[in-house]
Amino acid sequence: MKTPRPARPIIGLFAAVLVILVSIVIGSRVSDASLTPKLALDLEGGTQLILTPRTEDGSEISEDDINQAIEIIRQRVDASGVAEAEITRQGQQNIVVALPGEPDEATLNLVRQSAQLRFRPVLFIGSPATIDPGALEALEEEAGEADSTITDPGAGDATAEPTPEPTAEPTSEATATSEPTATPEPTATADPTETARTWTREEIEAAAFTAADADSDGVLSATPASEPADNSSTLWFTEQLAFEYYVLDCLDPANLAGGDTFDPAGPAVACAFDGSAKYALGPADVEGTQITQAASGLETTSTGTTTNNWIVTMTFDGEGTDNFTEATTRLSQLPSPQDQFAIVLDGLVVMAPSVDDPIPTGQAQISGSLDRESAATLANQLNFGSLPLNFEVQSEEQISATLGLEQLQRGVLAGVIGLGLVLLYMMFQYRALAVVAAASLTVAALITYLMITLLGWTTGYRLSLAGVAGLIVAIGITADSFIVYFERVRDEVREGRSLQDAVEFGWQRARRTIIVSDAVNLLAATVLYFLAVGGVRGFAFTLGLTTVVDLAVVVMFTHPLMQLLIRTRFFGQGHRLSGLDPERLGASALTYRGRGSFRAPAARSGPMTIAERRAAEAAREKEAARVAAGQEEER
Repeated sequence: MKTPRPARPIIGLFAAVLVILVSIVIGSRVSDASLTPKLALDLEGGTQLILTPRTEDGSEISEDDINQAIEIIRQRVDASGVAEAEITRQGQQNIVVALPGEPDEATLNLVRQSAQLRFRPVLFIGSPATIDPGALEALEEEAGEADSTITDPGAGDATAEPTPEPTAEPTSEATATSEPTATPEPTATADPTETARTWTREEIEAAAFTAADADSDGVLSATPASEPADNSSTLWFTEQLAFEYYVLDCLDPANLAGGDTFDPAGPAVACAFDGSAKYALGPADVEGTQITQAASGLETTSTGTTTNNWIVTMTFDGEGTDNFTEATTRLSQLPSPQDQFAIVLDGLVVMAPSVDDPIPTGQAQISGSLDRESAATLANQLNFGSLPLNFEVQSEEQISATLGLEQLQRGVLAGVIGLGLVLLYMMFQYRALAVVAAASLTVAALITYLMITLLGWTTGYRLSLAGVAGLIVAIGITADSFIVYFERVRDEVREGRSLQDAVEFGWQRARRTIIVSDAVNLLAATVLYFLAVGGVRGFAFTLGLTTVVDLAVVVMFTHPLMQLLIRTRFFGQGHRLSGLDPERLGASALTYRGRGSFRAPAARSGPMTIAERRAAEAAREKEAARVAAGQEEER
């Protein structure tokens, strides 16, 4: 038999625990990690938003629309890494979104920006301030800033450096970029600072109204002078759109709150999401609902090499592929800035990459000066950017914990009481073996605590009161594994094996039972997690996590610890307080007690047990074999 080395798995387990602990400590210094688990709404409180739906045409809102909106908002929140969020329906139409803790602004914007996502062609790009239409002689060409590129994933090696102007790449060509070009405005542009100092809003509106050339009735025309050839035609820049473009001030925070009131079949004006520019846009070419999938990741070249450039890939459905192919074919033939495709979410331009060549595959990628965070945010916006309704935020407020710290303390107290009762029973039943159980439970508790803390940092997991209940139930599950193992070892002792052999053979018999039991618990927790909602999922998650931890602790700590202890005099010679005393266990066969000494079977007044009968038969067979061997030697 191979000599066991019990110290190795114990050292490996504690090394893994140390790595997790060091990672959390370092994360608390350089990132937003915490040394304590994050708590859910019922234990900590958070931020609550109430959304009221509205439609552009005033049509009736159906129940299916509300349910779909709830599901998409849930997807947005989950994708942002926030766990244990509550998204419910209030009354007939309102939606209540409760986010635990202190969610960041990006997460809140995913909830606030609930309008539809659209791809619109760019007609003009201008400076963010209101435009002085009277300064025709002061026309300045302002270079547009680009941070992204639309490409086709099948377009070969894309390794060019990001350029100041958004660019796009073809389906089967290498990366192509364009040189920075001017982004002319439809009329003259004065310096924004000078505009803000010398022009009031009323004066600019009056001048813009005049420059837009109102008709004889003093009404701005919203109809093109002639039929536009396509969505990129500058004929869409009507008098009404020109007026709205002139007076739009993207330096005003109120204009960056979102809200798309423009018909998707008509032109629109919009600010960049960060207020850096304003856009005149044509009718929507592609709707956000036509995106089937979007994801972020590092760029892979045609040779299979992974670069350090972050990209966002997107795939369209059948109708979206046709629309995207038609749009990219048209845009690739236009000068800047009309070759740009604006991604508009809730009336704000998230990004406006340009297109160099047609992309007919329905699969494209956006690349350029993106980092991991911005790429992930853009992917989330593309994935969940299209809601069936527009929403107005009716209220946004901080809410207190629904259960509070007192209930958490009571839950922890219940766990401590349960643990104490388990240890008392173990001491009564297994004597000193209770020390092994206590040490194993301590290690399991430490690993579980660190895992919940680590998951709170890396995935946003938050511990709810239901999750605490799952941790309390796990005490019994973990103790059950120890009981199975101890009983198997004691059975082997009753059958006449030596204590060291009993530990090994008992483990072989107990291992299968423990694995099957934990597998059943893990399967039940998994099914419950995916079929349940709300707090029940928190219970299922902690139950499944502790089941995995239990199996790891039994294999890598409890059994190796028993192998080490059985080598000591106290346990190895079966001290009456060790829990492995053969006499107390009722072993009936001759049993080796160490140092060449044997113990004779104790007298019994009652019938023999099955284990005793087996041990007696084994002893008789050994004795007969010994006698036969002696007689053979004498001959």
